Amino acid sequence: QVQLVESGGGLVQAGGSLTLSCAASRSIFSINTMGWYRQAPGKQRELVAIITSGSSTNYADSVKGRFTISRDFAKDTVYLQMNSLKPEDTAVYYCSFEDGLRYWGQGTQVTVSS
Repeated sequence: QVQLVESGGGLVQAGGSLTLSCAASRSIFSINTMGWYRQAPGKQRELVAIITSGSSTNYADSVKGRFTISRDFAKDTVYLQMNSLKPEDTAVYYCSFEDGLRYWGQGTQVTVSS
């Protein structure tokens, strides 16, 4: 079992930056995949970025070159650095870990104003 707590969301103007954090309740060293997803109003939840235990990363086409996923094993935390934000990035962002079971955080709101 692992609990995930996201933070770092907020309101930002287009072109701005935010960094989301996802703190885990236990060591993330052996977690298979860690990722960020988002869900905008009226839309399905979508993958934003993932990082595997082997340090491979994958990004949605819409965020490539703007977002970076990273992790800090010492802090058991996964980050999502978001640059050049656009209004279409507005959504609730969720972190999710997969380790045989799927775990989700409670979500953090990101709002990008034009």
